[in-house]
Amino acid sequence: MERAHRKVKVGVVSSDKMDKSRVIQVQRNIKHPLYKKYVRKTTKFMAHDENNDSHVGDVVKIMETRPLSKSKRWRLIEILERAK
Repeated sequence: MERAHRKVKVGVVSSDKMDKSRVIQVQRNIKHPLYKKYVRKTTKFMAHDENNDSHVGDVVKIMETRPLSKSKRWRLIEILERAK
């Protein structure tokens, strides 16, 4: 039996004040059911950053993983773009 692929998302680091934890904001566009206009929605994810590499403003890729704490279910895979 093959294992299902884990979810991968790309977002921006919005908080790096915790040790080995980051808050990642992921944006998506949703079409409004009545007005047919695209609305930007933002979701926050807590992610595990083992080496404290990422900082606020970095664009990162996160992957779903087993529960690491009460709120952390994602881990940082790579930093795609550093903040300026």
